Amino acid sequence: FEIGEGFSVIKGFFDIVHVRNTGAAFGILQDIPEDLRVIFFLLITVAAVAGMFYVFLQSEDDSRFLKTILCLIVAGAAGNLTDRLVLREVVDFLSFYIGPYRWPTFNLADTYISVGMVGLIIFSVFMAPDEKKN
Repeated sequence: FEIGEGFSVIKGFFDIVHVRNTGAAFGILQDIPEDLRVIFFLLITVAAVAGMFYVFLQSEDDSRFLKTILCLIVAGAAGNLTDRLVLREVVDFLSFYIGPYRWPTFNLADTYISVGMVGLIIFSVFMAPDEKKN
């Protein structure tokens, strides 16, 4: 598909549309110079992935849930970073809307990061071992 082209999957609710995003979530930071933007996102991604590995290594919990959510976040970050390094922008294609109300178009990597972050919050609040008991 050319940029802007797509097709309806569920009429009035969900389309697949080829969109490019040079910025971060919702297109923020897209106005900074391209070379600086790519370096910035590279550094942020490396820091985030390092943070996920730190959490993984520091956790005394051998939870499959924790491992899964950390893998989702790392996979999403790696997917978006790959697009940025190869294309200098991220390919988004999932477009949800109801009437005139649209959610910004996103991709599966964004979904992995979002689901992983929600899972990390749930794990931290409800499932993480209580260190105060030690």
